[in-house]
Amino acid sequence: MGIEIAQNRQRNITLMFIFLIILSAASMQITEFNLVDAITAIPNAMTWMIANFYPNAQSLDNLPSILSKLKETVLLAIVTTTTASIFALLFALMSTRSNLILTMTCRLIASFFRNVPDTVWAIVLLLSFGQNIVSGYFALFFATFGFLTRSFIETIEEVSTSSVEALEATGATYFQVVFQAIMPSSITQIISWVLFMIETNIRSSTLVGMLTGTGVGHLFNLYYKSFDYNSASLVVVLIIIVIIAIEYISNYIRRVIL
Repeated sequence: MGIEIAQNRQRNITLMFIFLIILSAASMQITEFNLVDAITAIPNAMTWMIANFYPNAQSLDNLPSILSKLKETVLLAIVTTTTASIFALLFALMSTRSNLILTMTCRLIASFFRNVPDTVWAIVLLLSFGQNIVSGYFALFFATFGFLTRSFIETIEEVSTSSVEALEATGATYFQVVFQAIMPSSITQIISWVLFMIETNIRSSTLVGMLTGTGVGHLFNLYYKSFDYNSASLVVVLIIIVIIAIEYISNYIRRVIL
């Protein structure tokens, strides 16, 4: 019996792998994407980057302005993630321990915001707020809210029902169940999701900044369009350093606190 199950599993994995290959080949054919041309273009691209896309002494003159905008980008990502996580947690709690209508409403709202990319939100919000930090904030907020709501729902649903049922059997109120059973069991995973989104939003806020005219993304866009590739490369290097530093801090927090 065990051998038959293993063979069926292996066959299903093989069929899925074949299906993915066929799907990839069909996608390349439809989009007229040539994999060979893409691979052969890599050496030329790397040669151009080595020759042109690197920080030099002149680009260091722009370091103070880049650091100032980079700080703005990082703080925007932190503020957006923090505020969005509060609303996401409220929606997640309502969608898991409430009546059916409220549950479906909360999940539909979260699904809508999650499936619209932050760059699309940025373009739409530009029409209302213009090129400023408010547009960038709401673009990141909506996408983060949708993603975290879904993540929090899955985390809360994984909570053991035994403790919840035990409290409900004693006549505990909804809020007592939330703060004595649901939150203690899921808080570590919730914090982990919030830390992950801070890392993600630092990267996303750079791209959103190109559209909203804010943060370090705006500076990168200006340097690149003015053919100042050395300063643009300095922006990229600093972004990479900050993201690695934030990731290290997040992992440290997970190990020590969680």
